[in-house]
Amino acid sequence: MVTIVDFVKRTNKDGKDFNALILQSGLELVKSKETGNYYATSKRASISSTFDDAMYQSLIGQQIAGSIQRVEAQPYEFTNKTTGEVLTLTNRWVYLKEGETVEEKVIADSKVAMPV
Repeated sequence: MVTIVDFVKRTNKDGKDFNALILQSGLELVKSKETGNYYATSKRASISSTFDDAMYQSLIGQQIAGSIQRVEAQPYEFTNKTTGEVLTLTNRWVYLKEGETVEEKVIADSKVAMPV
């Protein structure tokens, strides 16, 4: 299960505005590679959507069946908002419906990205 925790207004590369839901997974305990200690975290992903602001507000807190998984992506730059550090990433976090696999998602995304 994932929970809708927020929504954001974004602009695509063509300058067109759109809204996205922010989804968050449940609590996960991960062991640090450096210290060997565990820390608590959760994964986040966004999905575009077509609702108005009132609808977004009503959706916050709603749970959806599925998970957030890591998939490989074309390298892209990401700026850490806290430190200003610019990183080059080669993965992204995506929402998968219950029963959907990462491989199915990658295949579907590659079909969308292919020129017609």
